[in-house]
Amino acid sequence: MKKCFALLCLFVSAAAGAVEPPPMTDLTHTFSIIARDPATGEVGGGVQSHWFNVGTGVLWAEAGVGAVATQSFLDPRYGAHGLAMMREGKPADEVLAALVARDQDRAYRQVAMIDDRGNVANFTGEKAIAEHCRIAGATYSVQANLMWKTGVCKAMSAAFETTGGDLAERIMAALDAAQDAGGDLRGQQSAALLVVAGGKGTPDYEAQKFNLRVDDSDEPLRELRRLLGVARAYRVMDRGDEHLAEGDPASALEAFSTAMNMAPDNHEMMFWTAVMLARTGDLDRARPLFAKSFALWPLWRELVPRLPSSGLLPDDDELIGEIIGIE
Repeated sequence: MKKCFALLCLFVSAAAGAVEPPPMTDLTHTFSIIARDPATGEVGGGVQSHWFNVGTGVLWAEAGVGAVATQSFLDPRYGAHGLAMMREGKPADEVLAALVARDQDRAYRQVAMIDDRGNVANFTGEKAIAEHCRIAGATYSVQANLMWKTGVCKAMSAAFETTGGDLAERIMAALDAAQDAGGDLRGQQSAALLVVAGGKGTPDYEAQKFNLRVDDSDEPLRELRRLLGVARAYRVMDRGDEHLAEGDPASALEAFSTAMNMAPDNHEMMFWTAVMLARTGDLDRARPLFAKSFALWPLWRELVPRLPSSGLLPDDDELIGEIIGIE
């Protein structure tokens, strides 16, 4: 037996003459959504639960293959085996049916799958804890169990279908709607967002557009949305780096400026934008950014003399001294 928490301890063993015990797995009773954007090929999902570190087990996604949400009395084999079977070309409904059929504890499970062709399937066992629900849409599935009130799935479905923006934004809208509709009876603790893009075989480090987790928080969805904003800003910053590598400093500066506007208090973005400007000889525009970054984090000043040896600033003592002296 892995563990005995308050809820599990309510179940006595069949040998003791009471009810059949549930499977001893993580109690990730929760609400979640998995979805695919047919326009971009992005696929992924989002989840929130009153359970620590929910993002490590519920959500599974692979570019060009599909996504899985496995919850209630969680069995991660639905994620690993589900993706493996969809990778072989089997449709989501066939995969889910096969895995459910060989799961002797299926009565306690809640699982959803979507493949790269947009096939959607979901399952809720009859012993999942009420309130539970599930809705399969044309490009998504929402599911929930141990909810405070009914209507959580309807709220998620409506929010996903009526919200604009990219897949991550629509997933976040669905999660927020679920919480507004009552959410987990136990409250909030952790949340996660996973979105991947690309064709089959795309390495994870290239495919993962967003892989964000809030492991323990009183307001995990609020924090998850904040992290999504930061992640978007850093993705724009990454595009700036790509423009620099391509020898296009004008486009790089435009990207860096956009990123800084998205995260105006991020002193690291200020500092590296200033470094880029100084590298290209534009110290006049670099000066205020250096000054602000130094004010927010004085140790940036100590980094400046180390940069010439890495080729990130010219090996020019006068320039380095001038930058260090900026107030």
